Amino acid sequence: MRVSLKDVAQHAGVSIKTVSNVVNNYQHVTPAMRARVQSAIDELGYRPNLTARHLRKGRTGIIALAVPELGNPYFAELAGAVIDAAAAHDFTVLLDHTGGDREKEVLVSQGFRARVIDGLILSPLELEAEDLRGREDDVPLVLLGEREYGLRYDHIAIDNVAAAREAVRHLLGRGRSRIAFLGARTDSANRPAHLRLAGWRAELAEAGLPAPDTLVGPTGGWDRGDGARAMARMLDAGVRPDAVFAYNDLVAIGAMRVLHERGLRVPWDVAVVGFDDIAEGRFGAVTLTTVSPDKAAIARLSVESLLRSLENGSPGEGRELVAPFRLVERESTLGRR
Repeated sequence: MRVSLKDVAQHAGVSIKTVSNVVNNYQHVTPAMRARVQSAIDELGYRPNLTARHLRKGRTGIIALAVPELGNPYFAELAGAVIDAAAAHDFTVLLDHTGGDREKEVLVSQGFRARVIDGLILSPLELEAEDLRGREDDVPLVLLGEREYGLRYDHIAIDNVAAAREAVRHLLGRGRSRIAFLGARTDSANRPAHLRLAGWRAELAEAGLPAPDTLVGPTGGWDRGDGARAMARMLDAGVRPDAVFAYNDLVAIGAMRVLHERGLRVPWDVAVVGFDDIAEGRFGAVTLTTVSPDKAAIARLSVESLLRSLENGSPGEGRELVAPFRLVERESTLGRR
């Protein structure tokens, strides 16, 4: 039998209103009264009815997270962090994936599930600013990732240029000078990867080194196979880098496989740095040096930003929120100086 507020109130010898104030963490309850009610809650095993609480505020208690691909370890790990961050505020997360398809990203952003969610966290790949300018749905929206929109919605990301520069600076510090970038997109300068590519160029320029197009490996996607094909094309063209900075860990892992097949040793012949710090990179035969975004911070900022907009009754405030990152050094770059 479910324990009710009335049961807790009778057990503690207080009013139902007092129990409600404690459960909802209202500040005007005295410490002694709070302890008394909490003791009754613990003894009876009372659990708040979160659905009823949200409905009283005109909410569903559900927020949505839409990512390009749940099969990508980075997005899977990020989704777990968002679920944990939302749970801390008594919200449930509805997961969706768009496949990085613009039409699906537009559909999600336009609120096709607006009746069942209180807000949306969206990590787009192909969505354009004009797709959002005409957005009529007033459900709060938070944007993640490299794409820069300059609109009224909060945007959360790490400093991708600074992160890329730190990765390249690390490789330069290990005595590398022919540093390739794998994972570029040539169809548009504003597609994801452009900021990391810009950071690669900037750090090489700072070091007085050239950044020829021959050292840029474009890819159609950012999976292991894309990295393997890009690495193979570069080597087949007679280009031999002494280091690789990859758009993400999956591209880096694919490149490392091809380097192994061609008899090139990581890190002695070619050092490799990835991006994302997924679990897979920590357990290969050669562990992967990588840029590690603070996924927990990204998740926390996303949820808090969404709930702030929900409380304010606005779709967003247009803030640019920056999460931290760090470079994690592992075996794939530690072969020589």
